[in-house]
Amino acid sequence: MAVRRARRHPDFLEEMIDEETRENSDFQKLLEAAVARRKLLRRLAAEREKSGISQTDVASRMKTSQSAVARLEAGDIDAKISTVDRFAAALGRRVEWRVVTTRRKRSKRAKVAR
Repeated sequence: MAVRRARRHPDFLEEMIDEETRENSDFQKLLEAAVARRKLLRRLAAEREKSGISQTDVASRMKTSQSAVARLEAGDIDAKISTVDRFAAALGRRVEWRVVTTRRKRSKRAKVAR
């Protein structure tokens, strides 16, 4: 006998993402980029902890406050590239950025013209 699973309803965040995606076709890409930045910052925070460097030391090297470093590591702010670079440099690391070509969906007109 098959077990029926209750249909899971989307939570508030999922509903918000769906709504924003309907309103802005680029929203999903922007969201993915934000998630990638957050993962990078978490990796750098883990590197800091592994190295035994305090947030206060990092803040001093970045010429900012310890609370700013805490907010950065927690993902409470949408960090500028320059801030991420300074954070990495304070840990003796370097972030390598690259530009890649994205595949765009062809418009209906382009498909018809073929």
